[in-house]
Amino acid sequence: MDQLNELIAEFASLVWGLPLVILLIGGGLYLLILSRFLPFRYLGHSLDLLRGKYDDPNDPGEINHFQALSTALSSTVGMGNIAGVAVAIALGGPGAVFWLWISAIVGMSTKFFTNTLAVMYRGKDTEGNIQGGVMYYIVEGLGKSWKPLAVFFAIAGLVGALPVFNVNQLTQAINSILLEPQGIETGFGTNLIIGIILTIITSAVILGGLYRISRTVSKLVPAMVAVYFVAVIIILFVNIAELPGYMSMIFTDAFAAENYKGEPLFGGIVGGLMILGIRRGAFSNEAGIGTATMAHGASKTSEPVREGLVAMLGPAIDTLVVCTLTALAILVTGVWQSSDANGVSLTAAAFRNSIPYVGDYVLLLCIAAFSISSLFSYSYYGTKCLNFLLGAENKHYYNYFYILSILVGATTSLSMMINLIDGFFALMAIPTMISTLILAPRVMKAARIYFKKYLK
Repeated sequence: MDQLNELIAEFASLVWGLPLVILLIGGGLYLLILSRFLPFRYLGHSLDLLRGKYDDPNDPGEINHFQALSTALSSTVGMGNIAGVAVAIALGGPGAVFWLWISAIVGMSTKFFTNTLAVMYRGKDTEGNIQGGVMYYIVEGLGKSWKPLAVFFAIAGLVGALPVFNVNQLTQAINSILLEPQGIETGFGTNLIIGIILTIITSAVILGGLYRISRTVSKLVPAMVAVYFVAVIIILFVNIAELPGYMSMIFTDAFAAENYKGEPLFGGIVGGLMILGIRRGAFSNEAGIGTATMAHGASKTSEPVREGLVAMLGPAIDTLVVCTLTALAILVTGVWQSSDANGVSLTAAAFRNSIPYVGDYVLLLCIAAFSISSLFSYSYYGTKCLNFLLGAENKHYYNYFYILSILVGATTSLSMMINLIDGFFALMAIPTMISTLILAPRVMKAARIYFKKYLK
């Protein structure tokens, strides 16, 4: 297992090299400039779309804008925001948060383009149903000769969509917050039992398909964000004296990298810190990775630009709001320096320090909601990929593979799981960003027509 862990870590480091950073961040900056900062100019209109102001029940698709964003957010507003941010701060200190923010700002433009394309170039599966996603807009937008790139994305997506990190961290949270304080000895046996329970819950929902998934998460996601938001505000209020110093330190440490403990990159520790923040940002909001295109591609709309505008809210909610809340809670309580914990256990220590008696349990409730909703959405992404590769009649086989992986995630180490998903996310980003950059001028042409029509 140690050798396998080391091999997966080397694989993740290899694919997250300089070329991918240039593709993700450089490509995102190009899209931001090409659109003349469109995500920030039309935020008000995006919120109108999300509220359903322009919904038409006769539009093609399966789910409305709000359900599409909720489904996409349920996979991004998850353990990446609680455990992923904690991993970033434990390794990189306050400066990692700055690079998380940069990935989100750039990611808003990337999300606009990728999810506009997901509706603009929808394809049909072998049963004749309309489907959206990176693999479809590669084939429909760039032509059949580009299909190998689409197949590459779908194969990487089969692994990238596995819920192993979320399950791993939920298991760790249940052990450290619920079982160990009661004197219950934890280990492989308790992890396996937790995995079996999660398998049963997940099976009941995902075997019901997208409609049941979207209905479940559209209720769960707003509620869990609200609870988490209130809890962190309490923590910040309790530690208000520490807040200004850490807000300043996020910016100064981003370039000084005095608290970075990882490997140097680009010839220095600042490069290593930058990569750490971008990796954790990509894991958190998935901008440029392409998974969310499969949820937004199923939205009921005849205007592709609308879905892009709704989708771009994802990184703002996910990283600029939820990740920042987690980061500040960890920083102002000082647990990032006083605790050896990592991942979700570090966030739990912050909650425990500032909200005695109930803080742990409030966090566990949020973690359970985040993780379980993520389990529902990622299964949908995996079935979409298998649908593209082997046909609609075979897509349900992915669910059995997916359910089995829950048991693996519950009983395996954190480092192995996070490196595995990081690595395959990186592979998914390659076809996503290449195809998006090529098709970007078509998105801008459609955007100009749309805004001239609706926002005179």
